[in-house]
Amino acid sequence: MVVAAPACATGTPGDPRLGCRAPSLARRGASRARTTLWTVLTPLALAVVALALLLALWAAAFALRDRAVVLRQLWGAAVVEAALVVQAIVAVAVVVGGAGVDEPATFWGYVACSLIVLPIAAAWAFAERTRWSSVVLLVAAVTVAFLQWRLLQVWGAP
Repeated sequence: MVVAAPACATGTPGDPRLGCRAPSLARRGASRARTTLWTVLTPLALAVVALALLLALWAAAFALRDRAVVLRQLWGAAVVEAALVVQAIVAVAVVVGGAGVDEPATFWGYVACSLIVLPIAAAWAFAERTRWSSVVLLVAAVTVAFLQWRLLQVWGAP
């Protein structure tokens, strides 16, 4: 007859003197996968937040001067979008590799929304040749920064 070892109340897991059992391999693997997800995607998310906020400041400066978006700003939005695409590809690779997220619908919803906000805003800003094009780009850039910040909260700390 096999008797299961008691769970540890105190002490180090796996210490035979305390009668504790080591954490299961599946739990250790999940913890390692979560740490991988956190360490890989956090720098990317922070970089995207910084880029998006820089773009927002640039658009705000143009909006305050009553100027329309210029092509260089749209190229700046393309750089932020490229970072978002890289982040989405890395997220898919890490999750397929075994990392899980606590709230998958929220996680993938934020990833998808982040990917579509800037292209829609860029098309709108390109079509609208007034000061409001800068406001549209400003709102989109702040939205992307906010979505990335929320992604950091959804991923959770290791």
